[in-house]
Amino acid sequence: QLQVVESGGGLVQPGGSLRLSCAASGFTLGSYAVGWLRQAPGKEREGVSCISSIGGSTRYADSVKGRFTISRDNAKNTVYLQMDSLRPEDTAIYYCARSPWASLRASLYDYWGQGTQVTVSS
Repeated sequence: QLQVVESGGGLVQPGGSLRLSCAASGFTLGSYAVGWLRQAPGKEREGVSCISSIGGSTRYADSVKGRFTISRDNAKNTVYLQMDSLRPEDTAIYYCARSPWASLRASLYDYWGQGTQVTVSS
């Protein structure tokens, strides 16, 4: 069964950090580009960051550049999203998903996980 599972979300104060993990089963995550996308209440799902399958090139949404870092550990079949200097506007459900291409377009991704809630509040 093909599956991705996100973890690592939680409640954090503004300026704090979290590291999200995306673990895959049933397929080799390293064969695909992987994206982190988020959806805040009342807003459309948006691409936050992605990493390519070959070479590990990365892309970030302007809103998170310099604060978020995506990485992958193919030996663990896992992709991470390190989030620093978190802001209240980063509050959302964060999803990971796979795609043939590294892109911030949500429509290009399949096999979404259930998501992990990130709440940034004092």
